[in-house]
Amino acid sequence: MLSHVYIGINDFEPAYAFYSALMAELGTRPRFKDAGKPWAAWMPAETARPLFVIGKPYDGQPAGCGNGQMFAFMAPSRAAVDRAHAAALAHGGQCEGAPGLRPHYHANYYGAYFRDPEGNKLCVVCHDAEQA
Repeated sequence: MLSHVYIGINDFEPAYAFYSALMAELGTRPRFKDAGKPWAAWMPAETARPLFVIGKPYDGQPAGCGNGQMFAFMAPSRAAVDRAHAAALAHGGQCEGAPGLRPHYHANYYGAYFRDPEGNKLCVVCHDAEQA
């Protein structure tokens, strides 16, 4: 369904450190990094798409967060949700909802919410039942 998602950032190095730590916990791999542009992307371990890209806006204007916008990343397990949330907070993220079940979405929805250092709202979620 998706080719790529692009999140505008203003301060590349802190954003890159934040997303590198987060993506490592989700099992993605780097696709490219060009600090001179600046932009970087990650991709799923098993396929080439979709890409998740961070970078300065093409129009040269400051990046800004939209009210009501959120990007949710799939996690392979509930433990990965926990690790991703911890990595996000350790790299300048702000908690918007600790890891846990959210049965009002569905019985196995296990997610965590946070903002990146630029203020973009993110979610990491596992939709699977807990592993025995």
